[in-house]
Amino acid sequence: MVRDGCSVASADAPLSDALTGGRWPARPQEVTVTQISPLPLPTSMDPTSYACASFLARYRGDTFRAYSQDLTAFLRWCEDRQLPPLAAQRPHLELYIRWMEQRGYAPATIGRRFNTVAGLFRYAVIDGHVPADPTVAVTRPKVPWESQARTFLHPLEFAALLTAARHDQASSHAVVALLGMLGLRVGEACRIDVTDIRYYGGYEVLSIIGKGNKPAQIPLPVPVLRAVKEAAADRAAGPLLLTRSGARMTPAAAANRLRSLSRRAGLSHAFSPHSLRRTFCTAGLVSGVPLRDMQYAMRHADSRTTLRYDMSRANLDRHAAHAVAAYLAGLSAG
Repeated sequence: MVRDGCSVASADAPLSDALTGGRWPARPQEVTVTQISPLPLPTSMDPTSYACASFLARYRGDTFRAYSQDLTAFLRWCEDRQLPPLAAQRPHLELYIRWMEQRGYAPATIGRRFNTVAGLFRYAVIDGHVPADPTVAVTRPKVPWESQARTFLHPLEFAALLTAARHDQASSHAVVALLGMLGLRVGEACRIDVTDIRYYGGYEVLSIIGKGNKPAQIPLPVPVLRAVKEAAADRAAGPLLLTRSGARMTPAAAANRLRSLSRRAGLSHAFSPHSLRRTFCTAGLVSGVPLRDMQYAMRHADSRTTLRYDMSRANLDRHAAHAVAAYLAGLSAG
């Protein structure tokens, strides 16, 4: 199959074929491209193929899938205009952004897709495929915080959801507790096995593999520990979160479970599993957890990322003017 002047692998080709042009045999039990991403990776060794494959090879799991989809959109746009992707210049990329705007994509979506393209060109420069990065001077869409449709639950809403989950089944209680009280990503929660619950440093902890294949040890507060123990029941192994049929819960199944629970709880607005991660971060910052500690709990490399999860930054009760005024007023005489 040929796309944008470069060959792409069949859906069954192993990852090593994508990186080496199919010259090396796949090792036994090697992960295939279709197991980690919907994008068939290029197999030929021309610059475009090599740049695409080497860029995507840096990522795994959900990040791999997301970047693959973003890159696929750009490759198809170039193909429709008979433009070799690595020959794109700043005007072409400006037009790509305008095209996405005309198609009605949200500014956040446009920004994310273009950031993927910028990453491709950044590494293409490093690898010597292009002389300069054409994305540097491109006007990127501004994504104001106020315009982003990022949902979260207020404390009373979360309490209602947790109550509905307790009256459902053990896995429902556990998934709400893990996402809302520990701030786990839904994929992380669904991958937990019963054997991942351990005793470490004086605490019952949960051992997980997070984003970027980074391991983490997360202490289990008593409310979460109770929910987890109920979900594990008497099982010594196997997945912690189960569907009603007894299979491992998937992220899609978790989202469906939360939608059902939200209706039982009487919540009027829709939310996603990631909304509970925002709820965890927002509740932590509102309750006085220092930003550095919240960043560590969220497992963010940059505190600015943590701040984007703070959904109560416009809360006037938290405005610094209150503390400053009280301090200065206390120093005044008479």
